[in-house]
Amino acid sequence: MIKQKPRWMKTIGRVAFMNCDPLFVGLDDSYHVLPAPPSWLTGHLLRKDCVLAPIPAADFAKHHDELALVPEIGICSKGEVGSVLVFGSRPLEEMRDIALPTDSSSSVALLKYLLKRRGIDPRPVEMGPDLDTMLERCDGALLIGDRALDRAKTNPDLVRLDLGQAWLELTGQPMVFGVFAARKDTPLDIVQEAHRALVSRLDSFERNPLTREKVLLHAHQHSDMSMERLNRYFGEVFNRLDEEHVDGLREYLTRCCGMDEELSFLW
Repeated sequence: MIKQKPRWMKTIGRVAFMNCDPLFVGLDDSYHVLPAPPSWLTGHLLRKDCVLAPIPAADFAKHHDELALVPEIGICSKGEVGSVLVFGSRPLEEMRDIALPTDSSSSVALLKYLLKRRGIDPRPVEMGPDLDTMLERCDGALLIGDRALDRAKTNPDLVRLDLGQAWLELTGQPMVFGVFAARKDTPLDIVQEAHRALVSRLDSFERNPLTREKVLLHAHQHSDMSMERLNRYFGEVFNRLDEEHVDGLREYLTRCCGMDEELSFLW
């Protein structure tokens, strides 16, 4: 009798935003999918609720003794990302305080670094990611993911900063907001099997127009975004972690997270 794998070994975490759709729409149905906000996925991974998950790059820096990076896939930008935005009714330089969401440590660490480099020091206020409530209490608000996309569509006049673009202008590097990681004590073959399933979907998204159309339709049905805007968005956010992005990741982990250790991958 073949021994069945524990459920967590056939479970892959995913960010509950459309920026992961190219990896998960049409995923091999032998895998369970665990959707959660970015920072929650770190806890799921550490508790062995899943074999693999995209977590904030800042969380990887914090837990790199227990976690290891897997290659090729991530949540990245090469300039404007469209979904990691500071909103506000006054210029960034005039903001007295900025509401910071509790669901992504990478964008919070990046924003703090960008503000410091500009010589700006608004008071940070941690809050749930609701723009109206945030802006009732603070001059500015950081939003990520689908919420940021949606509010940028309805309130474009409130957008003050795109963090992906600001990082590129400052460093000349692309930005990696999320990395795929696994626990170091997970059997390598189990991680590689899950990794192959995700890369297979990404390969198809990048090479097969029909797969891309299917992903866009899926995102369209689950959002208020037009197909045209979604087509642009999937040219702003990337899931392919290439060498250029790895260089940007090293830069981010060093500058924003104070991580001095050499960056390495499971294979």
